[in-house]
Amino acid sequence: MLQAYGGAGGRGRATVTVDRASPYGGWVHELQRGAEVPDALGPYLDVDRARPRHECWVTGHMVAGLDGTAAVGGRVGSLSTAPDRSLFPRMRQIADVVLVGAETVRREGYGPIRLTDQAREQRRRRGMSPTPPVAVVSRSLDFDWTAKVFADAPEDARTHIITCEAADPVRRAEAEEVAVVMVAGGDRVEPTAALRALAELEHRVVLCEGGPTWLGELVAADRLDELCLSISPLMGGDPLPVAVTPPGTGLVGFDLQNAMAEGSTLFLRYERQPKDGEESG
Repeated sequence: MLQAYGGAGGRGRATVTVDRASPYGGWVHELQRGAEVPDALGPYLDVDRARPRHECWVTGHMVAGLDGTAAVGGRVGSLSTAPDRSLFPRMRQIADVVLVGAETVRREGYGPIRLTDQAREQRRRRGMSPTPPVAVVSRSLDFDWTAKVFADAPEDARTHIITCEAADPVRRAEAEEVAVVMVAGGDRVEPTAALRALAELEHRVVLCEGGPTWLGELVAADRLDELCLSISPLMGGDPLPVAVTPPGTGLVGFDLQNAMAEGSTLFLRYERQPKDGEESG
């Protein structure tokens, strides 16, 4: 049974008990299990992503254990609970494109996005393409081009590859046979250039499913607008956090906007805090 928690960013869906002032002058809110949520995807579909701060609205969707680990044995599958496994593929309905790092594609055995007929129809009614393509970020282009993420992609949602000028020209030519290839950066793939290239293809809502290194690059480039984070009631995975930011990256603040739970799995949704001079969404 999925339930909402109240008090998150003033947008909670449940009863909130305000007990006392905190030592720093704010208020401490007790989050209580509240009304049942009929559809776990509903709160995510309701978010207005039409006004991105930059080229695209970028949503990160990740899962972590209680100790912050983002993988077990190099993969996320063992970390994901049944409620998370149910929601994870459905979240792709919000996106114009699903953005993934190359190593995540290899380790997780990615294929093309599959949505239900109902989800595809809902997307059509929203003016979106029936199915979002996968966009893979890679400098090396070291792939098996017969893998399902390339070979099984439908013609109307061909897999995209985002690479850089330094990529091997032979492998780039091979990639162009099976995917839509975009060049974004010189010696490496630059996050801002990658998102600009996606925006030029009318991909305005980008769902990033990792991995941690690529998500950290997006954070460092100030391009992460939203983080949807599932917390699994597990500890003891790999010493790998949800995001690995480059050295020297400053802290970036996020506001909690929504919190739900099913069993012992938490679903948290954060949006980036506006900087001074920016308008709040």
